[in-house]
Amino acid sequence: MASAAFEEIAETFEFLDDWEDRYRHVIELGKAMPPLDDAFRVPATKVEGCASQVWFLPRIEGQGADARFDFRGDSDAMIVRGLIAILHALYSGLSVTQVLSVDAADELGRLGLHEHLSSQRSNGLRAMVERIQKLAAEAAA
Repeated sequence: MASAAFEEIAETFEFLDDWEDRYRHVIELGKAMPPLDDAFRVPATKVEGCASQVWFLPRIEGQGADARFDFRGDSDAMIVRGLIAILHALYSGLSVTQVLSVDAADELGRLGLHEHLSSQRSNGLRAMVERIQKLAAEAAA
C-alpha cells in the first residue's frame, strides 16, 4: 500500500543500478525538503534512537481513524534527511489507520536500504518508523 510518491521513488531506485547512485538520489531527496524551523527543533519533536539529530513535526487533519496523516521532518545529516523524505513519501496523506497498516520493512526493503545502511542508520530508520506509527496510533485513538 505505497503512495504514488513512494512508487515513484521505488521506480527510480529500480532504474539506478549502482548503490552509489541510489545513495546520491537519497541525499537529493533530502536536499529538496524544506528545513524545519529551529523553533520546532525541541525535545518534544526529537526522535530518540537515531545516531543523528532527527525531528518530526506531525500534522494530522481531522479526527479519529480517518484523520489524514502528514509530518515535516529534519535532520542534521544529509542522508538522514533523505530517509525522512522517503518516509514522507511513504506515509504522507494516508489516513492514520492506513499508516498503521503499512509494512514499512517490506516497502523500504523494495529500495534495498537494509543492505546498504550501517546498523546505526538502520536502527535510526526503525526508530523513525516507530515514531510515525506512535503518532498515528495516538491520532487514531
